[in-house]
Formats: sequence, structure tokens, C-alpha cells
Amino acid sequence: MASSCRGVLLVLAWLVGGTMAAWAQTAPAEGPPFLLSADQVIYDNQLGLVTARGRVEIASQGRVLLADTIAYSQRDGVVTANGNISLMEPGGEVIFAERLQLSDDLTEGFIESIRILLTDQSRFAANGARRFGENRTEMSKAVYSPCKLCPDHRGEAPLWQLKAARVIHHRDAQEIEYRDAMLEVYGFPVAYTPFFRHADPTAERKSGFLAPNLGSSSELGATFQVPYFWAIRPDRDLTFEPIVTSKEGVVLAGEYRALTATGGYQGYGSLTYTDKRNDLNEKQNDKEFRGHVNANGKFDIDNTWDWGFALARTTDDTYLGRYNFDDADTLTSELFLEGFRGRHYTSARMLSFQGLEADDRQGAIPFVAPRLDYAMTRELDRLPGRVHGDASAVSLYRTEGFDSRRLSINGDWQVPYVGSSGYIFTTTAALGLDLYFVNGFQEPGQPVNTSSNSGAEARAWPSLAMDWRFPWVRAEGTVRQVLEPVAQVVLAPYGGNPSEIPNEDSQSLEFDDTNLFSFNRFPGEDRVESGPRANLGLKASAFGAGGGYSTATVGQVFRVRDDDTFAGNTGLENHRSDYVLGLTVAPSAVFDLTNRLRLDRNDLSIRRNEIYLAMGPKFLRFGASYVLLERELTFDELDAREELYNFVRWRINENWLATGESRRDLRGGGSQIRTGAGLQYQDECIGFRLTFERSFTRDRDIQPSTSLNFRILLKHLG
Repeated sequence: MASSCRGVLLVLAWLVGGTMAAWAQTAPAEGPPFLLSADQVIYDNQLGLVTARGRVEIASQGRVLLADTIAYSQRDGVVTANGNISLMEPGGEVIFAERLQLSDDLTEGFIESIRILLTDQSRFAANGARRFGENRTEMSKAVYSPCKLCPDHRGEAPLWQLKAARVIHHRDAQEIEYRDAMLEVYGFPVAYTPFFRHADPTAERKSGFLAPNLGSSSELGATFQVPYFWAIRPDRDLTFEPIVTSKEGVVLAGEYRALTATGGYQGYGSLTYTDKRNDLNEKQNDKEFRGHVNANGKFDIDNTWDWGFALARTTDDTYLGRYNFDDADTLTSELFLEGFRGRHYTSARMLSFQGLEADDRQGAIPFVAPRLDYAMTRELDRLPGRVHGDASAVSLYRTEGFDSRRLSINGDWQVPYVGSSGYIFTTTAALGLDLYFVNGFQEPGQPVNTSSNSGAEARAWPSLAMDWRFPWVRAEGTVRQVLEPVAQVVLAPYGGNPSEIPNEDSQSLEFDDTNLFSFNRFPGEDRVESGPRANLGLKASAFGAGGGYSTATVGQVFRVRDDDTFAGNTGLENHRSDYVLGLTVAPSAVFDLTNRLRLDRNDLSIRRNEIYLAMGPKFLRFGASYVLLERELTFDELDAREELYNFVRWRINENWLATGESRRDLRGGGSQIRTGAGLQYQDECIGFRLTFERSFTRDRDIQPSTSLNFRILLKHLG
């Protein structure tokens, strides 16, 4: 006997049973294990068959099945659907078909003319498929592609696709497996493999090969690299990426990463066995191992303390540059312990350096063990202002040359005052104490055969500084203007830098607008700025409501008398310093200009000039930097430099990006340092990058070279 009910019908499986006169004249003894709604439902009690038509929807355990008609056999527990079928999975993927026959929980059975839309918009199409539970689907004569079809040419093949006689989707393993697979590009077969596997879109990380890198270099020859990523555990992975070169053999390289309960660490290294070369890049009749390691890690001890390490080492000076790993001129390794609590900071470090310049003597480079630092800032309860204190201790050891140890304690008391007219007056009283122990130190400038000094040297360094600022503010429309004259007077004794104290950390000094108002312009502890002096300057700024701004600073330093502590031509050695100027103009996101100048105190000739410019919208960005160092800046007597760097970044459209750069030495008629260009494409299914670089650098066995590199990425395939 059959009965029917028209309209919207909702059947709850665990409630269906007996007679339900409100929905139908006679209902089946047992209902299906799912939620069903449709325009029309027909029950056949004799056959145990439920038929639904018109906007049919079935929901079961997070799955939703939509179809034109559905037939459910209660005896077999089988659901048969026809017409405009879509099955939405709990994970987000959607299955489309014309006919299917599945178990009543929608996890097992057959599907004809299947199409699958994955969570990342990738697509499958197959003649048919069979589901083996919720974690395994097998498709026959299937095609996979993440590429979108052109709306105007839907009949054409996508940019690339994989065709296979058999495809198996392992949902639990988050993998898609292919048998007898062919890779096609624009419908043309380009590669065949009897077996292939890649991660599905739900996988965050899976073991497998990554995108290959192809290249050519005049020094290394043809290069080929196919990295393999090994997901060892959720918190461990290894990337093995050997570089095969036609001229220099194979370079083994790889990276290991790990997370721990308190932090993490990673390390990258390489090793090769290649021809030994001299400084003229000529092969010797011998082989040698060359390689490097670069590792670092950081770990929490508790809420205050953490510790970590950094390890950077290479077998020789030119290895990193020759194989394009790095262009650093010094490698730093360290082991550290540090703690933060409120306004207190404490650290302990051991450091080791490896110099990679041609004139570096490794034995003369110090090993630091240890360096201890402490710093604190505190507001005073009964007195105005705040106090700041810091202490440090450092020991330096060398295998060639002298050793030194230093203990320093510094403190200052800063008291600000704001006048009724708006000026700000700050008084700072400071005292520094230093104790040095040296062994075998020879004073700079002395003949080589001069006897060295060993012993202790102490220094006490008091100073009193007064800082006066009077900011004038004016608002005009949406722009706020600030004009601020600044005057600082520093009272300190002369001397303080005896020749018996080695200069380890204050050899390099650059005088510009950033340290114009510093009480001590030396970057380290070994040298102090002595004698009474005044720092005078003017700051001007304008700030727009839209975020644009412009700032300008100009000033000069005056001394009672010359200070030979500063190296010649630093701009600070005379009683009247050079003029320094700083200008930044950034009215909007499409223009940003910074210019720093140092002008001769007498004739206003340019002694230092830095210009940094970036302009253009996001889709077309230009940039340039110009650096002029007219004279040496440090005790090392650096050569004069004049360089120009340019770059362009053109976002052609949402998929294409073109870049170009150039660095040129403008001294002595000019010579190119480096030139490069790149082209990159990225869409939903493919990406590639093509780069060209010409290097004109010459450093022993590193010779001027030209390189061309290409990398291609097919989505989910590497």
C-alpha cells in the first residue's frame, strides 16, 4: 500500500515509526538514519522503499546531499540519487554527479560522471568513482587541475592538468595518488609517470619534492636543484636540497627545523668536495672539502629568562660568495642567556667572529667570553626625575695580539622640567667608572718593535648635561606644524681616553643628524667624548591628517677646544664641527625621500651625502639610493666612496611582477658592481620565477659572473 504527502516534508529517522497521520496516511515501521526534506515523498511499505522528488535534501553526520530525486531502500540501506546531484562533505569539498548509489550514511558506494570541487577550488572529473568509507575514494579515468577555466573558452583544456587511469584520494592520509598519470599543458602531454602522489588541499605539511630550481652560471655552469621536504613529525622537518652543478660537482645542502616545549631551533648547512683553487681562481692539482653551517635557536626557561645560540661558520673566506649562499664579510656565533623583568634587563653572552675579508687575520679577531650586561630604569619616590644605571663586563681573547678585560658601571639622574611658556628643560647628571686589564697591548702608532703594555688602567668620567627645547606648534587646516629649537650644553673634563686603554668597540663613528644631540657620540664604552661642548640645532616638522609628514634637522657642535680623540675628517675633531642636515619628505604613500648631509664647516663642501628615494604607487614602484663618503670616517681610514643603487618594481597585473636593480661605483670613471632583473608569475594553479644577475665583484677565487635561474611551481605538486 502506498501513500503520499505533498508540500515540504521533514522526516527524523530516530522519531519515525507507527502512524503519522499529520504527515501521511501510513508511515514505514522504521525511518532512514538521516534527515530528509523534499517537495514530495512516497512510501511503499511492501517494498520498504522511500522515494522523494523535488528539491530533495538529505543530511547525515555533517554531509548534505541535494538531488532532483532520491530513492531509499530500507531493506538494503542504500540511497540512489539522480539529477543535479551535489554532495557536500564535512571537510568542505563538494561532489557533483548525475547518478549515485551510496549507503545510508553516504560514505560507501558508486558515483557516475563525478566532478569534485576541493576546498582550495581545485577540481577532479572522472567517468566514475567508488567510495570506500569516508576516507577513501577511487576514481577511474580521472583528470585533476587547480586551474580555473577561461569563461570565454570553457571547452578548452586548462593551463595544466593531470590525467590518470586511476586516482585514489586518501582523506585520512591527506594524499592524492595517481596510477598511469600524464601531465598535460594546454592539452599537450609533456610528462608521464606510472605512479605519482601529492598532498591534498587540507594538508598543512606533507613529505615530498618541492619546486625545482634550474639555473646557469658562468662560474658554476648549469645548476639543478630539486628539494625534498621530509615532515618527520608535527614538530620536526628536514629539507634536503642538493645543488648539482656541471663545473663544480654536487653541493650537498639542507635545512633542519624543530620546535620544542620551550622554543625552537633550525640549522642550514652545505658541503662539497671540489677542485682546490688559488686566489687567481686557477685550479690546483688537488681536491678539498668546502662547506658552511648556519644555525640558531631560542628557548624559554621561565617568564623572565631565556637562552639561545647562533652558529655561523664556513670552511674558507670565499665559499659563501662563490656558491651564492651569502655576501656577508663577517660571521658571528654566540651563546646567550638573557632576562627581562619590568624595567630590568640582564644578559650573558659568548661571541666568536669569523672574518671573510682578504686582509682579515683570524688570530687577531677577538673571542668574547663572556660579555655580561645589566640595565635598569627607575622612577624616584622622594626625588624628581628618574635614574638609569647599567653595568657591563667583557673579556676579549686573541691567539695573535693582546687580550683585554673591562668592567664598566654607568649611572645617570635625569630631571625634566616644563616651563609655563612651554619650553622643556632637562638636567642629566652622569658618572661612568671603567676598569681595564690588558695583556700585551701595544699603543696605536707605535713601531712594531715597541714593547707592549700589561697591567690595569682605571677611568672615572663625570658629566653634567642640560637640554633645552622649545617646541612651537601651529595648526593650519589639516596640517600641524612644529618648530623646535634645541640647545644642549655638556660639561665634562678633558682627557678620559688615555692611550693605555685599547679601543675595541668605538672605532667606527658616523656623525649625522641622528646623533647630533647625543651626549656621547662614540658607539661603545672604550672611548668617551671629552671637554665642555654645546650641541645646537633646529628641528622643523609638518604632519598631515592623512598620515603624510615632513621633518628637517640642522645643527652643529661647538667645543671649547679641539678634541684629537676623534679621527681626522670625522667632522668632530675641531672646536667647531661640520654642519649636519637631515631631511625626510613623505607626503603620501607614493613618495618617500630621505637626505642626510654633512657640510664642511668652512667652505660648505659636501663631505657626506646620503639620499634614499622611493616613489610611485604599489603597482609601479621606483627607488634609488646615493651614498657619497668624501673622506674616511674611522681610524681604519676608509677609502672615499660614491655609489648609486636603483631599483624598479612593476606589478603588471595581479599575476605578473617585474623587477630590476643596479648598483654602480661612481668613483674613478665609474664601474658596475651588480645588475639584476626578474620576472615572476603567480596564479591559482601555477607560478614561476626567472631571474638574471650579473656580478662584477672580484675577490680571490670569486670572479665576475653571470647567472640565470628559473623556478616553476605547479600547485600541490611541489
